[in-house]
Amino acid sequence: MIDFLLPKLHKEGYRFLAIAVVITFILLLISNFLGLISFILTVWIYYFFRDPERFSINDESFLLSPADGVVSQITEVKGPEELGLENKEFTRVSIFMNVFNCHVNRFPSSGKIDKIFYKPGKYLNASLDKSSDENERNYIKFTNSHGDEIVLVQIAGLIARRIVCEAKEDSEAKQGDRFGIIRFGSRVDLYFNNYKILVKKNQKMISGETIVARKN
Repeated sequence: MIDFLLPKLHKEGYRFLAIAVVITFILLLISNFLGLISFILTVWIYYFFRDPERFSINDESFLLSPADGVVSQITEVKGPEELGLENKEFTRVSIFMNVFNCHVNRFPSSGKIDKIFYKPGKYLNASLDKSSDENERNYIKFTNSHGDEIVLVQIAGLIARRIVCEAKEDSEAKQGDRFGIIRFGSRVDLYFNNYKILVKKNQKMISGETIVARKN
């Protein structure tokens, strides 16, 4: 119960929470109403940056969800040209995170990180399909033990203004491990092939736990 009411906070949240607490204290000295509004926003900031523990299956025959949220799109596409994969076919599962979802991102499978590429861009609504090509985004490509190339794309949303990626090139990723966070509403795209899709559009996802696909 304590972990539910007072979940662990991601390190990116401490600064924002501290600022919100100070502002709330100042506003309470001016107006109880303004102080109450600020207090509610402070609670929201705390829960936005929550970082609960998740329990993965640790099986590379399955791909897990890299984000909390809902599946906004499932489509067959060419791979990202930013990674030199434009001539390969992939299934892309897009997961939209609203401002009430946990925004900590996790690896869907274990593997070696081959490349990380950040690309500046716009801040369109992350639920739109064109946000995959036009918004600020960060690409992570890794190869699992089956030799499959898997791509994760962190996409900034309408309100988000910073993508945080904690992964490093040439390092080993473990299924379910945290690799970053996107602040204030966003989306994560998962590209893969040689796996059978097990989710459907509008399905709710839990990062590091919900199974997205099974190895063919």
